[in-house]
Amino acid sequence: MNTEILGVIAMFGVTLLLAIPLGKYIAKVYAGERTFLDPVLNPLERLVYRISGINPDYEMNWKQHLVVLLTINLLWFLISMGILMNMGILPLNPDGNPSQSADLAFNTTISFLVNCNLQHYSGETGISYLGQIWLMFLQFVTAGVGMAAAVVLFKAFREKSATQLGNFYNYFLKSCTRILLPISLVIAAILVFEGTPMTFEGKDTITTLQGDSVQVSRGPVAAFVPIKHVGTNGGGFFGANGSHPLENPTYLTNMVEMVGQFLIPMAMVFAFGYFIRKRKFSWMMFGVMTIGFLLLVIPNVNMEMQGNPLISAMGIDNSLGAMEGKEVRIGAAASGFWSIVTTVISTGSINSMHDSSMPLSGMNELLAMMINAFYGGVGAGILNFFVFIVLAAFISGLMVGRTPEFMGKKIEAREMKIAMLVALAHPFLILVGTALAAALPSEGAATLNNPEFHGFSEMLYEYTSAAANNGSGFEGLGDNTLWWNISTGIVLLLGRFIPIIGPVAIAGLLAEKKYIPEGNGTLKTDSSTFGLMIFAVIAIVAALSFFPSLVLGPIAEYFSMKQ
Repeated sequence: MNTEILGVIAMFGVTLLLAIPLGKYIAKVYAGERTFLDPVLNPLERLVYRISGINPDYEMNWKQHLVVLLTINLLWFLISMGILMNMGILPLNPDGNPSQSADLAFNTTISFLVNCNLQHYSGETGISYLGQIWLMFLQFVTAGVGMAAAVVLFKAFREKSATQLGNFYNYFLKSCTRILLPISLVIAAILVFEGTPMTFEGKDTITTLQGDSVQVSRGPVAAFVPIKHVGTNGGGFFGANGSHPLENPTYLTNMVEMVGQFLIPMAMVFAFGYFIRKRKFSWMMFGVMTIGFLLLVIPNVNMEMQGNPLISAMGIDNSLGAMEGKEVRIGAAASGFWSIVTTVISTGSINSMHDSSMPLSGMNELLAMMINAFYGGVGAGILNFFVFIVLAAFISGLMVGRTPEFMGKKIEAREMKIAMLVALAHPFLILVGTALAAALPSEGAATLNNPEFHGFSEMLYEYTSAAANNGSGFEGLGDNTLWWNISTGIVLLLGRFIPIIGPVAIAGLLAEKKYIPEGNGTLKTDSSTFGLMIFAVIAIVAALSFFPSLVLGPIAEYFSMKQ
């Protein structure tokens, strides 16, 4: 078997082997059970609560959870705008990088605030070390927010009936201290030993083999990179992100970073089953997500390894695969695998240029974000998938002539309206944004470096990435303009908070309802049949919503190569 394929299988296998025990650990953390990190972290957390005046034992209903979530995000927004717009006069700026303009600071702030990191700047020249440290802080806390919101969903289905769903601050702090931080520290240690810089010195001067003098950017990279992956953020310290040799020096670091970004989204699926004491249900969820993931990743790995047929037709050696925009130290297979993992879990980091992917590989990357429910980002992935569970349960109930139920709670009109709003908001944001950019040549087409079908794909990808809170891009697009900064910033906000507010509201409403014991006619939601129904709902929603736009972009580009 090809060694590159073995590397891909190893990355997936290691992630799964680590995700199952990590899921059990995460469930214990949120349930307040004893874990091995208690002696170290209990005093730290008590100190935080004492300084802040927060009572972690105060129980909140679902509305109070959302109020706290939105309030702290508003506070971080204001602080971030102040830092990014004044970096030029603030300390920790040895390279003299300038402050960001108001529209770019708005986009950067919103992007990192919503766990997306859609970067319209290059890290080496567009931000100071102080700015990088602040963005690193946001990568921790925004991931913690997503996980805390998911725990509200966990809590809603743990008890038969409940109005009080724990304390948001407690869930948030534990997410950061007990899950995100320890894993990030392990990855940071590996990166340092593999050659990733960790310094506050400015640019270094090196002499190349040709005798040229070159300025090389550096900084606290080893601290920044782990949380960008572990928290499914994805923002690069350097403009080239994970394809930069200082962010991702070796094949080992590539594997570590790959596992790092895949680990918690997969573990959260198992954590849900452990927490609500329905492990079979979590395996059903994992099965649906994994089938969808494999249907995307296998074709991508194959297409990138096969290479561009037009290059082969010219008599040029294409044995390494489609290597345009890829790093030789990583290879085509690992790049194709990363391209789907990073889009299904909304990380958005890259180890190759997606703009250079084969047309149908680009289509699969788009589909991964358009579906936005296969594993997904930390916390947010469970919430997105929950919407499809509600839709599938409702449709299944109608098909068998019974009142739709999920885990002993009736799904009624109010819950369905919220679920449909969330499900339709995603394609609405993507398609309306792309349509406006295409209809305004001075704002959309004028910023493209590629004409025709691929140019349309670049605009479609930008809004898809923003709505899915992903952050990767088809980088042929000149996106640091007033139009792109403001329009994608709005899409980022709505694409983050609608899929959080909606599912949390549904979970809270269902938790308040009377529990109905299972009977002979109860729909088994942990069965393969129900899993198939969820997959069908996902496929139908994605096909009906996005197929026309995909035909205008990557599919048309694919057939143009056949002429």
